[in-house]
Parts: sequence; C-alpha cells; structure tokens
Amino acid sequence: MTSPPPRGKVAFLFLGETLLIPHLYPIVEALAATSTVPIDLWVSTSVHETLLTRWTAPFPTVRIRRAPGFRRVAEDGTGRNPVLPAKIPMLVRLLPYLRSARVVVCAEQTSLWLPRLFPMRAKFVKTSHGVGSMSARDDPRRRAAALTLVPSQRERQTYLDRGFAPDRFVATGYVKADFTHRTHAAPPFADTRPVVLYTPHWQQHRSSWWRWGAEVVRRIVADGRYNLIFAPHQRLVEKAPEVADLMREIGALPHVHCDIDGFAMVDGSYTGVADVYLGDTSSQVIEFLMRPRPCVFLNAAGVAWEGDPNYAMWACGEVVDDVADVIAALDRAALVHAEYATVQAAFAGKSLGAVEGGAAKAAAEIVRVLEARPVR
Repeated sequence: MTSPPPRGKVAFLFLGETLLIPHLYPIVEALAATSTVPIDLWVSTSVHETLLTRWTAPFPTVRIRRAPGFRRVAEDGTGRNPVLPAKIPMLVRLLPYLRSARVVVCAEQTSLWLPRLFPMRAKFVKTSHGVGSMSARDDPRRRAAALTLVPSQRERQTYLDRGFAPDRFVATGYVKADFTHRTHAAPPFADTRPVVLYTPHWQQHRSSWWRWGAEVVRRIVADGRYNLIFAPHQRLVEKAPEVADLMREIGALPHVHCDIDGFAMVDGSYTGVADVYLGDTSSQVIEFLMRPRPCVFLNAAGVAWEGDPNYAMWACGEVVDDVADVIAALDRAALVHAEYATVQAAFAGKSLGAVEGGAAKAAAEIVRVLEARPVR
C-alpha cells in the first residue's frame, strides 16, 4: 500500500561518473515503490539516460530529464563511463529547473555548491558513495546539506566528532547493497581458477599503482594459476594513461579480464564474484567484505600503517611490503583466511552498517524531509 503523496517533488542528480549510480539509484526505486511523490532524475549524458530509462519503466512517478548541457555520446547500452560535461556550468544552468523541487538528492559533493552559494527553497540530501577511513569528511560543502545519509553509526560518529549537528546525519545501512542491476552474476572466465581482483586506487598518495602496479599485474599473469580481474578506479586512467596500454597488452589472454570504464566496475559485479581482493586503500574492499573472503594489501609506499586509523582496513588481510612477495601472499591467502575472517566481518559491519534495507530507510528519510514544515 502506498502512502499519500507528500507535498512537493524530489529531484535526483545523476550528473557525475557512473560509479555514483549504484549508490543513488536504489533510493529512487525504494521511493517510487512506496510513495506517489513525483520524482525527476536529472541526467548529464545519454549513457545515464539509457540505463535509467530501462530501469524506471515500471515506475510511473519517475521522469528522466536532461540537464542543461546534456551530452549525447556514442554508447552500446551497457553503461560504459562517458566523458562528462563540465559539472559546474551544468549545475548553475540547472538552478532554475530545481525551483519546483522540495528535496534534491545527490551522491557527490560538487552538487553541494548550489546550496552553499545560492539561496534555495529545496533541501539537499547527500547520500554517501563509498566508505572508508580515508574519506574526506572536512570539506565545507558538506555543511550545506540539510541531511547526509551515511551507511553506519561509526561513519556517522566521525562527523559528530567534527562538530556536525547530530540531526543532520542519519545511518541508513549500505544503500549500494540494494542495487540489483549487476552486469555479472558469475566470474567472466571459462574456467574455475581462483579469481583475483586487483583494484588500485586512483590517487597517487593512496595507490599501489605508480610504484608496483604494472609489475604486480605482470607477475600474476605470468604465474598463470589465477584468473585476474584488473579493474582499477575509473579515474586512474586519467592520471596514469599507461594503464590502458597494459590492458591492451594483456586483455586478450583467457585468464585476464580488464575493465577500464565498464559498468561492471561500479555495479558490485567484480567485488561479488572475486575470490581474493588485492589492493591498497580503495573503499571497494569494504564492499568486498560484505561476504568475508581473503584479502591481500600492497604497502608499496612502505608506510608505518599499524595503529594508523587511515589504514584500519589492512587488519583484514596480509600486508605485503615487497612486490616480490605478491604471488606467495596470494597463495597463502585462502590458507590463512580463518585468521582474518572474524576481523573482516566486524570491520565490514561497523563500516557498512546493515546490508539490507538501506535504500528503503534512505527513502523514508527523504519523505520525512519532504513532510517537514518549512522554517519561516
């Protein structure tokens, strides 16, 4: 049974990279399934439009709208990450169109420039995209959101410790766990060799790529006993174009699956089907640990990580300090996993909160904001 329609309209901003979609779209589905509130989905490219049009067909209250500066790009319908229009000019041109909205929902901080810089009737709700100890929590734009949805009470507490108002942060559980439109339900390989997922971070000071990445990949490929999914953060290739060269070099091998811009990189497919996680500080490991499995972490920079909360995730698996030890660590990973399983489950639970029902709770919070009386 649906509830009476709250007053006003909800606008969702799908203006950024495709990696944001699985963190935001489950809330759209939950809101459309439980309320008759009108919902506008503002999209920046034809890639976003194609995906969202396909998924929202069952929901008559949802309308797809092209943001000013909308870009039509060559696409195959699978959701490959497109080149985006400049976001700040798009946001400024979008301002008049958001006047009819009571609530605007976004998954990234750039959109929060609007309520920070302009007087707006609409209340902005920001939902998290990714979690982890290195998340940037001190950006002043965060204070422009009327409400921020975070996955866990632990994540919420990190903001309260910084002086944010408690009533402006709500722990919903991990919204992306409710995303159902995954590309791969099984590993993309013909055989059953163990699958290693290597996901180096895109920021150089947090990443294993610049010091070790290519050598790590070549060692795994040459060893031949593992299927390798090499799927770094979408933005890595912007900083390190040699990533694309390496992918062309190895991508045709039967035990290698490379992805640089596919939707499977961001929809939970690879963290769902891999047997071993190999990485550095990417928050993808937390998503991987929704179902505890072996992890190996690469300390390419030689940091003194023990006791450093920025590297709390590294307690969930063996940490490799020498690139020559990578294969041996992968070989040990399944054998020593019992030593880490309890730590992994506790870490994931505290980081992600509930892994079911997050989207429904987020939708309920949006309705609560809609129904709140405006302050006069």
